This record gives sequence, structure tokens and C-alpha cells, in this order.
Amino acid sequence: GRAREPVTLPARFPLLLLAGAEGIAVGLATKILPHNFNDLCRAAVNHLQGKRFRIVPDFPTGGIADFSEYNDGERGSKVKIRAKIEARNRLLLAITELPFGTTTESVIDSILAANAKGKIKIRHVDDNTADAVEILVHLPQGSDAGQVIQQLYVFTDCQVAISPAACVIVDDRPEFLGVSEILRRSVDRTVQLLKRELEIRLAELEQQWHWDSLERIFIEERIYRRIEKSKTWESVLSEIREGLRPFARTLRRVVTDEDIARLTEIRIKRISAFNRFQADEAMKKIEAEIKEVKHELRHLTDHAIRW
Repeated sequence: GRAREPVTLPARFPLLLLAGAEGIAVGLATKILPHNFNDLCRAAVNHLQGKRFRIVPDFPTGGIADFSEYNDGERGSKVKIRAKIEARNRLLLAITELPFGTTTESVIDSILAANAKGKIKIRHVDDNTADAVEILVHLPQGSDAGQVIQQLYVFTDCQVAISPAACVIVDDRPEFLGVSEILRRSVDRTVQLLKRELEIRLAELEQQWHWDSLERIFIEERIYRRIEKSKTWESVLSEIREGLRPFARTLRRVVTDEDIARLTEIRIKRISAFNRFQADEAMKKIEAEIKEVKHELRHLTDHAIRW
């Protein structure tokens, strides 16, 4: 309902870090890894409280990760990710979690390719994946399950290395940032969005308070009777404005022609059914919410932390 078209859509939560992103461009390729929702919440609150924080990726496919060379996700860093492999018995291995960026098909294809090249020795592979990943690797007689697990990590997609690089648009220009800096900027933006929402809500409440006050004066003081003999629209507006003049100090802003025109649209049924007690209660409710919104605006950081 506002006239300005957004260039970007405002997101109050750091969705870029939550879901990750990947894109290819000459010299500007980006690979932002996904993060855990709770980790991002804790890090955001720490930033708002002026505390230090560290965030590392968390992969929806599971697996085991080595972040020793992650370096805050800056360009040139590296993450090693391994599948979770367990020995069900002496001749049966089960892959139950995959490295990020792989699929059951790609992992199975890499195992079969390694077997064909003589890098590992297996009998066959079964894919029992349904709701959860389960790739069964059957080993030949005399195999050492522990040794084969290490071979799977070395020669197949059961272990992959990812090089993250967070290239984002800042003030219409590409810029490489670490994930911590992305989170800081996102959280600062969230605070401003929450502030704008509170300001919009406050304006709506104050407008409602103004209209309700005008309606109450118009009905209780029987100002509508002043227009019974008016023959032109101008005289109607003039009579109402004159009737409201003694109450101008009780209002929070100047009465406009739009306000007066709105009063003329009140139906007789609403005037006859007007209940002062209900009107008082409605006004108290609006005033209480105005007070609450103003409190949140004065304590914006606490508001953002609660959010």
C-alpha cells in the first residue's frame, strides 16, 4: 500500500546464511554454505549484546566436517566434509549421512568407479534410501572393514573438500565478506526494519486515536446537528470545523478537510448505537498500545533481541 517499489525485498532473518547460496560469475563465483537456525539466532543476539561470536556451517545432509581451515568462510578457505560410515558387520558397511553437495547417486557412482579402477574392492552396493539415507556397501570375504572405510574417504565422494567464498552485493558493488560480517550487517539491517515497522505501527495507532477522538466529539457534542440546515458542501465542512474548534486542544494534530469529510460518512445507525463506555475502552486500548510501541522504540536493541 505504499508508493515506493523495493529494489530488494527486506528479510528480517539472515536467510542468506541459513540457506546458503551458490553462483558462478567470472572472478565473482560465490559459495555460501548453509548454517544452523539456532546458531544464527545465538550469534545475532551476541552481536546485539556486544559480545563476540563464531559461526560455522551446518549441513542438512549431515556428515562430519573439519572447519580448521574455514577462516570465517572468506575466499581461499576450505572445509573437508565426510560421510558417516558405520560397520554393520565384518563384511557390510552402511553410509547413513552424506557430504554436503553430494547425492546418493553421485556417491554410489563414485564407489563403483573406484571399484572399477581397482582403488577399492567391493562385492556390490545397495541403495535402501527412503526417509533417511542408507547406502549398503557389501565387501568380499577377507576384507578389513576399517581399511575399506579409509579407502572410501580417499578415493570416492564419501569425502569432499569445499572452498567457500561469500561474494555479495553491497551498495550496488560486489564485495567478498566473511560470514561473521554478513551476519553483523544482516542483524543491523534487521534492527532498522524492526524500527521502521514500529514507526509504521505507531503512525497507524495515532491515526486511529485521532479518528476515534473526532468521531467521539462529533457524536457526543451533537455536532452533526449543525449541518441540518447547510445547503452546500462548503457550508457543511465549515459548520463541522467550527463545531470542532473548541476541542482542538484535546487532539494530537490539526484537523484536516479529509478528517471532516470522513465524519460526514458516519451513518445514523452508528450515531444512535454509540456507546460511551465502549468508546472509552477502545481508546484506552489504543493508548496502551501506543505507550508499548513507544517503549519498544526507546529500547530498540532489547526489542530486536526478543524478536
